[in-house]
Amino acid sequence: MDSRADIQITKIDNTHIKVDADESIKRELSDYFTFPVPGAKFMPSVRNKYWDGNIRLFAQTTGKLYVGLYYALEQFAKDRDYNMEGYQWETDIEYPDFTDGLNMGFPLRDYQVDAVTRGIKYRRQLLVSPTASGKSAIIYCIARHFISMHKKRVLVIVPTTSLVEQMSKDFADYGYDRPIDKMYGGAKVGDTDIVVTTWQTLSKMPKSFYDGFGAVFGDEAHLFKAKVLTGIMEKMKDIGHRWGLTGTLDDTQTHKLVLEGLFGPTHYVTTSADLMDEGILAELDIQCLVLKYPPEVSKEVVSMDYPREMEFLAGNEKRTQFIKNLTLGQKGNTLILFQYVDKHGRKIYETFQKSGIKSFFIYGGTDTINREKVRELMEKEEGCVIIASYGTFSTGINIKNLHNIVFASPSKSKIRVLQSIGRVLRTSKDKVNATLFDIADDLSYKKKENYTLRHFKERINTYSKEKFKYTIHEVKF
Repeated sequence: MDSRADIQITKIDNTHIKVDADESIKRELSDYFTFPVPGAKFMPSVRNKYWDGNIRLFAQTTGKLYVGLYYALEQFAKDRDYNMEGYQWETDIEYPDFTDGLNMGFPLRDYQVDAVTRGIKYRRQLLVSPTASGKSAIIYCIARHFISMHKKRVLVIVPTTSLVEQMSKDFADYGYDRPIDKMYGGAKVGDTDIVVTTWQTLSKMPKSFYDGFGAVFGDEAHLFKAKVLTGIMEKMKDIGHRWGLTGTLDDTQTHKLVLEGLFGPTHYVTTSADLMDEGILAELDIQCLVLKYPPEVSKEVVSMDYPREMEFLAGNEKRTQFIKNLTLGQKGNTLILFQYVDKHGRKIYETFQKSGIKSFFIYGGTDTINREKVRELMEKEEGCVIIASYGTFSTGINIKNLHNIVFASPSKSKIRVLQSIGRVLRTSKDKVNATLFDIADDLSYKKKENYTLRHFKERINTYSKEKFKYTIHEVKF
């Protein structure tokens, strides 16, 4: 190692760098880039002492570290007065006026221009920007610039087949008149400049598939914490331009650092609160309806474990009728989100069907074409109800003509909550306001609280942090 440098960095490929330093510094680095996995103590591998529940992003034996964590490494050295030599972060020339020549039919907002400019300059970024802030437009502009400058293909990864169709349609709406390969369900890839696909499809592809691609976008990048997605990104040894985009991030440091490692440092583009203040997003009114159950019911349920409590709520016909009556009292179109398909979602749907209400049932088994038909229908009609699983409709689906959303199943996941809220925030010619009905269940008895009531309190914390306005109403049940 160079005697002048405490830390010497060598680029291995476009996924990893090698960090060479004294063993004492490597131990410090190992501690610095080691974080506990939330909930790990409940995992069998930890309980059986096969694993300590930590993620280690720096390999002390090999010195390997994700390229995207270069800035975190730089901060580590700065805080300890260590000097670094060797590989440095690569940047491109800025082109602030590039988007003017794309003829997209509308001007980019200032924060979008800033995100595009930063993305182009730094080659790798994790861009955090909420729903309806125009993430697909940001992807489109960076992709067009990359193709024009580097003459290489671009890969866009989205979480669902519905989003493959939607992203491709967005690009066409922005004026892109060339073919786009939509890769899912066995479709073969041609030689187009842009390929849009899902992580599930890529999980089956060999390393050789990525030959010829020079850039990758990970839309809804918060889903890239799964091991299979990490494996996909690590196969892209020759892809040096990487951008992750998402509306939300977990509060856990592990999650953020893994994503930064795969893509690059985080840049917060804008916030939902700012977009609401500017009138870009619909003004959100959150009505929290806390169902207060009788003591004899609460006494029985509060002693249940989480799965049994969820079964109780899903099978509660009175609760299902409450959701139906609540929905019927609203104007415009409504999205009802559930967690369990057969135990809950299908029962809600059947209740609406018996009442002759125009309703649609969407879950993992609904094919992409039918999902897209429902989405298009909702844009044109009023008084429709979509009963959908969180997995299919909480992320990425755009419906401007959606006025209300109902959380029929409880969730404490910040990502799921914020992404679900995002479904209702887009404005339209006749829509400037939106309502979320958060249904919570108070089955506490004496001093003991039930699981889903605790999850409700976590959602309240999320609303407060995001500066959303909310009102809590207790409903005797």
